[in-house]
Amino acid sequence: MFAVNYVGSRTMALEEREPADLRAGEVRIAVAYVGLCGTDLHVFHGDMDARVSTPATIGHEMSGTIAALGPGVEGWSIGDPVTVMPLVWDGTCPACRAGNQHICQHLDFIGIDSPGALQQFWNVPAATLVRLPSGVSLRDAALVEPVAVAVHDVRRSELAAGDKAVVIGAGPIGVLIATVAAALGAEVVVAEIDPARRASAAELGLTTVDPSSVDQAAWVEEWTGGAGADVVFEVSGAAAAVRGATDLVKVRGTLVVVAIHPQPRPLDLHRVFWRELRILGARVYQRADFERAAELVADGTIPAAKLVTGVVPLAEVQSAFGVLEAGQAMKLLVELNAS
Repeated sequence: MFAVNYVGSRTMALEEREPADLRAGEVRIAVAYVGLCGTDLHVFHGDMDARVSTPATIGHEMSGTIAALGPGVEGWSIGDPVTVMPLVWDGTCPACRAGNQHICQHLDFIGIDSPGALQQFWNVPAATLVRLPSGVSLRDAALVEPVAVAVHDVRRSELAAGDKAVVIGAGPIGVLIATVAAALGAEVVVAEIDPARRASAAELGLTTVDPSSVDQAAWVEEWTGGAGADVVFEVSGAAAAVRGATDLVKVRGTLVVVAIHPQPRPLDLHRVFWRELRILGARVYQRADFERAAELVADGTIPAAKLVTGVVPLAEVQSAFGVLEAGQAMKLLVELNAS
């Protein structure tokens, strides 16, 4: 089989090797598609070298079918279409014992901390499998993982139908959060300074605003009748966005930090105090989020065809990262068995 490995900063290498031996409790997946995301791009840039051991087979947004069952696996059959919730927890740390296994203090995020999906055959614990709804295409199903991120973020925010939400950042996750929030019945606006991303969000039917050309706080105040947004999702990762986010939230509203901020950011704590704001972190997902995400992809709520900018074969992963770096794609998929 073929796999692609991260071997050092900005370098991916194609490798031919034998599939790993199946262990008890594992299944072997014939991987169909793998989505490349911002975390993968961080790995590609070398920003996660302290965590990722090279050579590393990365990738965690995927779809495929079961090719083989390891000893002791029940409830699954060869040929079943699946995706993977790529989290393995120890079950013993304080977070796990409190019921928060998805943010285990010793979490193995498969595809970062252990081998991922950029290989034609991938062995994973059967417990990580998520069954795909009947009729959903494997191409569309490769989006289930990022949709699960968005479902988790919206669920954690406690957003309700009729609420007003601001999503800061129109990258893939920002657009998915806005789509999931709108499907819930919320009124949503996406704040984005990049004109191409703003145009892409508008093409999906989302309301957008350019913070570089208008007073964002004044715009939101007018939009909400002077109240402020019920929920603001910070998805951009920009210091200026964090600094201004609290100005957009209503009294006792919620700011959800979704983006990964590698450095501490200034925050207007006086505004937090004055309006009794709630600040939440939202990281990864739980099984219920994954199952809901699969439903949203299957029923067409998520416009998968419009979100996928292109599909490349496994041998072109290196160049695909170049396209992502240049900001020329919303979502790229790797087709594992393309000729």
